[in-house]
Order: sequence, then C-alpha cells, then structure tokens
Amino acid sequence: MRYNQLGRTGLFVSELCLGTMTFGEAAGSLWANIGQLGQKEVDDIVKTALDTGINFIDTANVYSLGTSEILTGQAIKNLGIPREDVIIATKVMGPMGEGINARGASRGHIMDQAKASLKRLGTDHIDLYQIHGWDGNTPVEETMRALDDLVRQGHVRYVGVSNWAAWQIMKAQGIAGAQNLARFETLQAYYTVAGRDVERELVPMMQSEGMGMMVWSPLAGGFLSGKYSRDGDGEGRRANFDFPPVNKDRAYDLIDLMRPMAEARGVSVAQIALGWLLHQSVVTSVIVGAKRIDQLNDNIAACDVKLNEEELAILADASALPQEYPGWMLARQGEYRRGAKAGEAPKK
Repeated sequence: MRYNQLGRTGLFVSELCLGTMTFGEAAGSLWANIGQLGQKEVDDIVKTALDTGINFIDTANVYSLGTSEILTGQAIKNLGIPREDVIIATKVMGPMGEGINARGASRGHIMDQAKASLKRLGTDHIDLYQIHGWDGNTPVEETMRALDDLVRQGHVRYVGVSNWAAWQIMKAQGIAGAQNLARFETLQAYYTVAGRDVERELVPMMQSEGMGMMVWSPLAGGFLSGKYSRDGDGEGRRANFDFPPVNKDRAYDLIDLMRPMAEARGVSVAQIALGWLLHQSVVTSVIVGAKRIDQLNDNIAACDVKLNEEELAILADASALPQEYPGWMLARQGEYRRGAKAGEAPKK
C-alpha cells in the first residue's frame, strides 16, 4: 500500500480508500440497491481494510440515512483503532429529512449535519468534510464561510467537494483566497478507464490548484468488474441500478482489451481497471467498496498490478476522449510557448 499527500495538506492517505455505501440499510431508498451490511459484516470489512494498510475511510450522511456513519464509527471503536490512525471523510448536501431546509449546502444545513455526523461517527472531529454536490440555491460565499467556521472551531480538519464543475470549484477557491477562508483541498469525482471526462476541465484545474483527487465508482458501478460481456447482461448491482451512465460499446471494447492482460497475470479484470487508475498521477486515492471480504481483497490486490508502457498506451488509445473545443485550440496555441521553461527556442 502506497500513501499520497492529500492535496496541499500535510496529511497522507492510502492509495485505496474504503467506501461505505454498502454499510447499513434504508428500505425503499437508493442505498437499499447497493448494500445492507450489519455491524458484524462492517467490522470484518473495516478490519480487513485497515490490516492491509488502508488508513482512509469515506462515508456520507445520506448513505442509508446516517446508518453508514453510525456503523463506521462503531466499527472503529469495536476494533480498538486509535482515532489518529484512521482518516475519516464524510459528506453533506443530500436530503436528510422531509423538510425543505433538510438538504443543500446552506449554512444551516451544513452546521446541523456536521454536528449530526460527529455524533453518528462517535468522534470529536471529521478529517475531511465534503460538499456532496452543487446547490444552485445557496451562494457559494455562504457555503465556504460555513465550512471555514467548522475548521476554525476544530470540528473539521480539511474541506473538499464532490461532483462540481471546474468553474464552480474555481469560484469557491477564489472566494476562499480573497476572504482567507479554508479552501477545497480535494475533489471526489467519477473517473474510470471507460469514462475519462474529468480530464477535459477538472484534471487541469486540480493540477493548477494543487487539489487531491478521490475517485468514486472506479469500476463504473461494477460494469468493469469483468462480470459483464456483450453476450449477456451479467449479474450484479447494475441489474437493478444502472448507474453511473456508461457508453457500453466503448466499455466492452476496453473489457476485451483488459481481459487478456488480466489472464496473463492471473488476476481479475477489475484489478486491471483499478490498476489503470492507480497509474494516473492525478489520482490521490481510489474509493473501493464491497459487500464481501473476497470482493474487498480482490480490489486491494490491484495495488500490486503493474501495467507496462505498451499496455498503458493500448488502453490510453482505446479510451481517448474525442477532441472537443476549446481543448484542441488550447493544445494548438499552447505550442507557441512549449519548451520555454527548458530554455528552448519558441515554436513557430
């Protein structure tokens, strides 16, 4: 297990992060389609993750309507894990009640839910508190001020964001810089070898701002696990919950390329897909979740997968994004200054 610096902070996190969407149950909710693990199963999964070197756990208040946080915090206690040995990340934004204000990124909801998450997790601080999505009804200034207050109060150590566009994040970072507020240190985003959209705007933004990247759904909701093929629909979560959206023809082409790479190593297709992500320099930590220990161990084994340059080139070519404006123009005009830092003559 390798460890990476989290954004511009002094914190180091494991290259794999344990996801907790499978923890708990909430009948009739979205999360019921993903997992319904009880405390014993959660304890076993958390122990397996920590024993292999994972020190990073990601949850959210909306996962099983708070039950995931409760089970996560209790597992850490049950296992006798010192609080300083585990980095806990959670999120706020989704609906946590029927009321019109029981959701969003307003100051009221953030403050209420931060206190509720601390109580559910059984801890006095959250290491990374993330805004779970974009709230177009709340001024960004209000959200950033509320997060900064939580940091200054010691309830939260660092703040991050998930599922925002690059311009939205840059607006928030500009406000934070101008008003001396806590800045976003991380972005949690969807990224797979079959879905590289983040590379258009978000990756250059993160590299410019020194932000860390946490990857959610690295196997595209199980589609890249190797269980699915053109010959049949396969079995698994996507049978009842077809998310996130995937260009299936493109994904099948990539699975066909990854399968012989997996067979040559005696590993799963899922390990190749995760291994590809771990080769991407922008990735700080890849979030993996599981319903069973064997699933988790298979994901963890991806840390040992080393793809050679030829294999990386094959996957890069097959998964390359179509050219899109202004990207192709930025690349063309960028040639005028390319090499300037190395003291070379400018391109003509």
